[in-house]
Amino acid sequence: MFFVTTKGKHVYSEPNYKEMDEIFLLFGKETKGLPEDLLQKYINKTIRIPMRPTLRSLNLANSVNIVVYDVFRQKNFEGLEEISSYFDK
Repeated sequence: MFFVTTKGKHVYSEPNYKEMDEIFLLFGKETKGLPEDLLQKYINKTIRIPMRPTLRSLNLANSVNIVVYDVFRQKNFEGLEEISSYFDK
């Protein structure tokens, strides 16, 4: 399990997701994020998206897309259609 937060100690692309059978990503509310006591308890499992220091945070949906896409990318898009067959008809 990874806790996605602006206070994360690791970059979201650091974990080797390819080696993991199950991956759980926990995102907090867009307005509050995850509870601080939870983050402190699992500080070594916190990940973040690199951002400019002047930005507070990214939109939650965009953050989910960035992290989940990297999980799929590392797993070579396993189970996903890579090339469209739309024009092969």
